[in-house]
Amino acid sequence: MRIVRIAPWAAALATAAVLAGCGTGPNPVTNVLSGAEAPVAAAAAGLVPVPVTVPPGAGTAPFDQPREALVPAGWTVSVFARVPNARLAVWTPQGELLVSVPDDGRVLALSRTGQQRTLLEGLTQPHGLAFSPGGGTLYVAESNQVSAYRWADGAASAARVVVPGLPDANSPDLRGAYGHELKSVTVGPDGAVYVSVGSTGNISVADRDATPQRASILRMPPGGGPARPFATGVRNGTGLATAPDGSIWTAVNGRDNIPFPYDRPYGDASGSSYGTVIDAYVSDHPAEPLARLSAGRELGWPFCNPDPDVEPGVAGSARDLTDVPLVADAELNPGGRAMDCAALAPVEQSFPAHSAPLGLSFTRGVLPAPYAAGALAGVHGSWNADPPRAPEVSFFPWSDGRLGPQKTLVGGFQDPSGSRWGRPVAAVAGPDGAVYVTDDDAGAVYRVAPPGR
Repeated sequence: MRIVRIAPWAAALATAAVLAGCGTGPNPVTNVLSGAEAPVAAAAAGLVPVPVTVPPGAGTAPFDQPREALVPAGWTVSVFARVPNARLAVWTPQGELLVSVPDDGRVLALSRTGQQRTLLEGLTQPHGLAFSPGGGTLYVAESNQVSAYRWADGAASAARVVVPGLPDANSPDLRGAYGHELKSVTVGPDGAVYVSVGSTGNISVADRDATPQRASILRMPPGGGPARPFATGVRNGTGLATAPDGSIWTAVNGRDNIPFPYDRPYGDASGSSYGTVIDAYVSDHPAEPLARLSAGRELGWPFCNPDPDVEPGVAGSARDLTDVPLVADAELNPGGRAMDCAALAPVEQSFPAHSAPLGLSFTRGVLPAPYAAGALAGVHGSWNADPPRAPEVSFFPWSDGRLGPQKTLVGGFQDPSGSRWGRPVAAVAGPDGAVYVTDDDAGAVYRVAPPGR
């Protein structure tokens, strides 16, 4: 792989383009500008609408009117708990569901009946949650650090900071300009701790030279020590999880407003469209990676973008979201001067552009076929695609160390007008054989249950 330092004019331009990105914050109603109907799910084949069951006392907005979700036939959806701004989740060894609430600085513990208690409070935007392989340590990723807690009898104690000094909006050099400061965490089978450090903005090149490096996945070795970059060029790898074979995977929010990267006309253009920001192209590009990480893996941001088009540069091309190649960014990497994108490994799986995947987890042997083994991803939905990308819970089947193509497990959060009543963040399989889904927009945790569960 060839990397050279980018020209000063390009670095200045990129640093100035600090956008929050497509995965952050609630998104109430999205207008469809093209006149086309908005999709209700990414791949909804075989799903059926079912009413969302709401228990007494939980019927405030958006459940002050009937809601329907799309799920496989025979499955049910119910509101398990109301948790405003609920984000990531993990099950404890004792069978409680921990849910992070960054806005309140808290981590909640939910019982099997949905009763809530505050497990931790007074934290700095806690987000990612993970247990050590033996279950004796709980790791909490705050915006500025990763803390480890001794876990015993349903209580977290003896807090210690294991990854200090992570950048957030309070970092003096950033002066509050940080679009992706929430961190996620996972633990490898050897006890190594991995933490996502998002980019400050859409195409902020300076992140690659920061200390610690932003737009990366850091790894703290087993037993402790400095956290160092494990994978780079990861714009916002909020989805971070350990697979059944011990490999580390990330689901990434890609960049916005990508310029057309080919020296040819796009659609009906009369001359070359190279370097032009075209709304129709932006709506479907770039694909958002779901990548298997290894030491030194480079995902290319902001110099390279995953292009899923079967016919690259052709308007209306079919798209293949498996093993997606990366192409040079026309704005920051013209002619491949900053990075040789063709030398980078293709992205194993991906989401359609602007899906905004957030939480990522793996499940094995808990759900019925065809969902018995695979990855679950909370898809937040787009803010700038037309028609808007629908929020959903996605499933990627797992076999022989690989993930298969995306399927929708839960959809229906968006109607054909583009209006939304919910935005999933994370989905985790529970010990009772159901899937539990957090939704920071609706302020809820759902129980999505297969037949008989």
